[in-house]
Amino acid sequence: MSSTFKLQCHFILIFLMILRGESRYLELRERADQEDPFLLLSANLKRELAGEQLYRRDLRCLDMLSLQGQFTFTANRPELHCASFFISEPEEFITIHYDTVSIDCQGGDFLKVFDGWILKGEKFPSSQDHPLPTTERYIDFCDSGLSRRSIRSSQNVAMIFFRVQKPGNGFTLTIKTNPNLFPCNVISQTPNGRFTLVVPHQHRNCSFSIIYPVVIKISDLTLGHLNGLQLKKPSAGCGGIGDFVELLGGTGLDPSKMMPLADLCYPFHGPAQMKIGCDNSVVRMVSSGKHINHVTFEYRQLEPYELENPNGNSIREFCLSRL
Repeated sequence: MSSTFKLQCHFILIFLMILRGESRYLELRERADQEDPFLLLSANLKRELAGEQLYRRDLRCLDMLSLQGQFTFTANRPELHCASFFISEPEEFITIHYDTVSIDCQGGDFLKVFDGWILKGEKFPSSQDHPLPTTERYIDFCDSGLSRRSIRSSQNVAMIFFRVQKPGNGFTLTIKTNPNLFPCNVISQTPNGRFTLVVPHQHRNCSFSIIYPVVIKISDLTLGHLNGLQLKKPSAGCGGIGDFVELLGGTGLDPSKMMPLADLCYPFHGPAQMKIGCDNSVVRMVSSGKHINHVTFEYRQLEPYELENPNGNSIREFCLSRL
């Protein structure tokens, strides 16, 4: 991974790597370094908050949140380049609701929501996988005002960009989550897990992103009608096949800019396994909308010795820049 992109991804990668086990929430820790943007919450605190009053805390110029609550940003000095990243469970949408906003739009301040995550021009979901064109994924408060107080994401990640120049100005927003019955695009909060991606009669592409080098084990893949229709195995790749799954690997955030590692064009009951020694690993399903497709897979982070001594079905040559 290039040093420039590492700098851009630094905070997201730290956030994801400190999550432990099956916990989907952050651990509350006060850091000695007051510039650390992460206020981390544990699963225990999450349970304490369940059913209680709304969780509240200040928002920092650079922040990461994985829980519901009310968050307030107040500028102590001119803040020119700020961003907050939001992530929820894979099966949830995120709703961002503006409670109060006090910024000077005419003076150059701004507050924008982005439907997904974006870092140095790399987007998740990619433009190919998101239902909206990129320009419509930005919602600018200075254009819409409070006429659009609530904005819901299309997947389990969203973010805001903001600039607040006058000390004392800022905003308060509330983050809530809602169930997503058929999650399409997902960023995993953990390096290990199991997931079933289902696309029911929808012409769309769905990507499940794991920002770690991992081993992926696919246990079940159904492509076509549930009445037993089997697609013919192609002789080379999935060209001309409207429904397939591909495994991708790369060093950035955008699946469309990653290297295709394997195509799965026909149904099977696994297991099928592949090691991907890249910073980001993606399981991507392409669906024509004619069938009900689903793929079930497990994933776990590769151990250091597995990266140093690959064996079996492993792809890592073009990812060596990270090792």
